[in-house]
Order: sequence, then C-alpha cells, then structure tokens
Amino acid sequence: MTTGRLDRGDGTHLAWIRQDGRGPTIVFLPGFRSDMTGDKATALAAFAAERGQAMLRFDYSGHGASEGAFLDGTIGQWASDALTAIDRLTEGPLILVGSSMGGWIALLTALARPDRVTALVGIAAAPDFTQRLMWDSMAPAERVTLVNEGVLHIPSQYGDPTPITRRLIEDGRDRLVLTAPIAFPGRVRLLHGQADPDVPWELALRIAERVTSDDVEIVLVKDGDHRLSRPRDLALLTRTVGALLEQDGA
Repeated sequence: MTTGRLDRGDGTHLAWIRQDGRGPTIVFLPGFRSDMTGDKATALAAFAAERGQAMLRFDYSGHGASEGAFLDGTIGQWASDALTAIDRLTEGPLILVGSSMGGWIALLTALARPDRVTALVGIAAAPDFTQRLMWDSMAPAERVTLVNEGVLHIPSQYGDPTPITRRLIEDGRDRLVLTAPIAFPGRVRLLHGQADPDVPWELALRIAERVTSDDVEIVLVKDGDHRLSRPRDLALLTRTVGALLEQDGA
C-alpha cells in the first residue's frame, strides 16, 4: 500500500491511497462530505488486499486529507479530481464503486473514460442530487437566501449543518445525467436501502432506466439506511464487487 499527494495542476493537492495488484483496478468514489477512510472504503480496501486486487481511493478537494476549501467545490470540480487521480495513478480497466454522490461521479467518469470503465457499482447512488434532492425540495425562502447570499446551511443528521452553495447548485445543473440516456454499455450494480432517509431508493430504478447497458441489477435492502455500512451491508458490497471481478477473470 502506498500513499501520496497529487497536484491536480493548480497547486491543490489530492490525498490518495493505492494498493498494487492485479486488474481490473477498483476505484472507490466517496460521497458528499465523506472521504476515503469511511467504513465502505476501508472494507473494500481490506477485501482487495486479501485477494491481491489493485485499488485506488482518494479524497476530493475540500474533503478528508485533500487540500482546498469545501465551499469552493462543485460536482464538475470533484469529477475532474476523480479523472485526474484515475488518469495519473491507475492503468488498464477499472471497476468504479461510488457511494451516494460518488455514484454521480462514477457515471460522469464512465462517460468520460468509456474505454477504461468496465463496470460500475452504486451504493445509494445519487446522480443529479443537487437539483432533485436539494433545489427541488427547498422552500421559496431558502431559495432566496441561497441566491442572494450564495450559501444556505441546512440541518444534517450526521453532524454540523451542511453548507450548500449557489455555485454547487448551478454547476450541478450542467452535469445532470438522468435527463437523457446514459451511454454506458458496461455492467451496473446498484445497492440501495429502502429505509434511506436521504436518497429515495426509487432513484436506482431511474438510473437503471436511463443507462443503456442491458446488464443492470438492483439490490434493495429493506431495512438499509443511506450509509449501508453495517457488517451485512459491507458483506453485500464485497460480494457484489467480487462477482464482477470473477466475471472479469480476476
């Protein structure tokens, strides 16, 4: 296992952890305000290490151990961070594993690197969430505050209020993927808890409808929450990734 910091080109350094091994390389894409040290990322890293599988995980700018201010971040910037890390730290075919916002970043990455991404796993994947789950659910007064002040703080059950910037919302509108077919022919596996209070499980059905691949499977966990980080949820994740690797002959 090696760790490092990668200059993305503007002096901002992204923190990363890479495990060498056989391909395809597993790439973990964290969620909004999450990082590469969470339960799902570390469980997947242990799984990859046990089977000698290559894996990369990293923090977007403004997240975890990476540099940059969170409030300066946008979907476009974080998707660019992902491409920078992937292009400079990996080779060959990839299996992308995206959690929540990471599912959106995974879809954008698959569209940007169609020759490299062979499969995609979404864990409570939340493409287009800035529009569907944030802007569309805001009260008129909240929208006024966001537009006029540039930032809105919304309560979070996971800790301090979440700052939502106007820039994040506006940039997100330029990155929407569920408004048209998603041209990805690879294998797609979507894991979603039906007790998820943050991202409706029906969004997995929408993703399956929009992606052009015919090899799409959805697993719904009836009592699963948004994080899907219980031991049996993590076992489901590693089984899912393991099955994809077996299909690749890894």
